[in-house]
Amino acid sequence: MKFVVQPGGQLTGEHRVPGDKSMSHRAVMLGSLAEGTTEVTGFLEGEDALRTIAAFRQMGVAIDGPEAGSLTITGVGLHGLAAPQQALDLGNAGTGMRLFAGILAGQTFNSELIGDASLMQRPMGRVINPLSKMGARIESLSEGRPPLVISGGQDLQGIHYDLPIASAQVKSCVLLAGLYAKGRTSITEPAPTRDHTERMLGGFGYDVDSTNGVIGLDGGGRLVGTSIDIPADVSSAAFLLVGASIAPGSDVLLKHVGMNPTRVGVLNILTLMGADISVLNPREIGGEPVADLQVRYAPLHGIDIPEDEVPLAIDEFPALFIAAACASGTTILRGASELRVKESDRIAAMAEGLSTLGIKNEPTSDGIVIEGGQLGGGSVNTFHDHRIAMAFAVAGLRASAAIEVLDCDHVATSFPGFAELISSAGLKLDAHR
Repeated sequence: MKFVVQPGGQLTGEHRVPGDKSMSHRAVMLGSLAEGTTEVTGFLEGEDALRTIAAFRQMGVAIDGPEAGSLTITGVGLHGLAAPQQALDLGNAGTGMRLFAGILAGQTFNSELIGDASLMQRPMGRVINPLSKMGARIESLSEGRPPLVISGGQDLQGIHYDLPIASAQVKSCVLLAGLYAKGRTSITEPAPTRDHTERMLGGFGYDVDSTNGVIGLDGGGRLVGTSIDIPADVSSAAFLLVGASIAPGSDVLLKHVGMNPTRVGVLNILTLMGADISVLNPREIGGEPVADLQVRYAPLHGIDIPEDEVPLAIDEFPALFIAAACASGTTILRGASELRVKESDRIAAMAEGLSTLGIKNEPTSDGIVIEGGQLGGGSVNTFHDHRIAMAFAVAGLRASAAIEVLDCDHVATSFPGFAELISSAGLKLDAHR
């Protein structure tokens, strides 16, 4: 599939984007490992999260749905999973693979994790290393690339692990393995990262403590089924936040958006750039903060992005790069080397696409310098990356000519219905096979 976006337009109306991808993964995982029934609403019916459901079904968990974002999970307990009869194929889900590695390291049976061509190139050494320190046995290709072959029956030991780079996926992997380890498992992170795993473990009745940047839990407990209402994904909302900010005449209300303090970097950065964003009706649903967001067009200016905001916006930078391209002056990003190992090398992919559209930029090892200017038209490669595709689609709002966005099938991994929703909001987008 490719998107062809005609230039101009504005975004208006009231919209609710799909449920949070990070929380959808974790809800299925913890619900499957819990004792009793878990009811989930707001579930993201995207390809990545559906792969997580399929994997647990392969291991004997009964999951009804999803139907209109609702799931019923009959948990089997921490030690109730059955050995899968074949490799667990996680598609494009890097989050899925890293979190599954932690869960499967503590099982009595052998397992194998595989994925699509993109996922099979992504580095997994960052989870293999701490899991090995805990006593796990995991085989991989060079540089930790999948497939991951995980040996069952290992006696895991709790460790303290200093994260070398801020990563919620690695933190979550180690904590999930810690459920099966003897003694205490704790982690120090160099900067705050999304804390959905810790919050959700607490929601399932498992005690997790966080003091002075150290997150820890004791092995040997149990998870108890619960009800979870998943808010709209701020990472998906980011494309409408940026689109409305850059297109004159825009005025959009985004409903029920997750406002977890470890995820609001995109709001903070856009506000620093001069965006007009109002947080309305803040509330708490199931332990997670939620609000409605109203965003209106405002002239943006380039900024030196504060490094402490980077981990809080790591998935939203493709959209933010489009905001920077439409801002007056220069935007500088540093401390974002994590972007090099996402579904694509997002720094390189965005730099190439921005250059194609006539925006001056200079990628660095851990960031990029973007000079605001006039977006032109052209054909942009997405490198099989859903967020790159959606970012360049939104760029059409300020382009001077049509933008052809190639290879957009992966958009469904995080934002099913993206083309329909954003077209209804006012983007002049046609999807072609």
